[in-house]
Amino acid sequence: MLNIMLVLDMLGTIAFAISGALVGIRHRMDWFGVNVLAIVTATGGGILRDIIIGDHPPVMFRNPIYVLVAAITANVVFVVMYFHPHRPKRLSAVYDMLMFVFDTLGVAAFTVDGVMLGVAHGYKHNLFLLVFLGVMTGVGGGMIRDVLADQMPDVLRKHVYAIASILGAVVTGFIVRQFDMRRTGIIAGFCVVVLLRVLASHFKWNLPKVRLPEE
Repeated sequence: MLNIMLVLDMLGTIAFAISGALVGIRHRMDWFGVNVLAIVTATGGGILRDIIIGDHPPVMFRNPIYVLVAAITANVVFVVMYFHPHRPKRLSAVYDMLMFVFDTLGVAAFTVDGVMLGVAHGYKHNLFLLVFLGVMTGVGGGMIRDVLADQMPDVLRKHVYAIASILGAVVTGFIVRQFDMRRTGIIAGFCVVVLLRVLASHFKWNLPKVRLPEE
């Protein structure tokens, strides 16, 4: 179980660090800005989660390996993009694909990670709290990233982003709570998030919006 959680932590950290770095590069941030955005994206959800459950100081400050991994990842992305720039049209297509892949992996990994951390802190029978912790961990870093990059957070407008995290957290929390099958819950929740994100992207699923007339 510990190995699975460690793998998920590292997968989520690397995936979100890459997505944060790519957003920073697209918004023409300098080296420092790219690093800040990558680290905030990778650790922001975890910080919010730890604050909610009263785990102080947050894990990223007690175990800086997550910040280190995020920073290393960000610098690798920065160097690759710095020395191998692409033409705008090619970069746009590649950027969109990479953002989707790494955002999806990050959301899936951190969603189940947040649920399981709630279980580890003794909240196994509080499904609402487990789901909230999973969603906050899964989407919190991306929301902070988008706010810092001065763009509308994807979670509020795009491809049932948060809904996938909510359903994945519900599946993980329900299986762990009802059957105490933690490994199965982790795998099932992760797969649900990835599957819903892929289907939403492929079929262009979005939640209803109010279409206001042009002013």
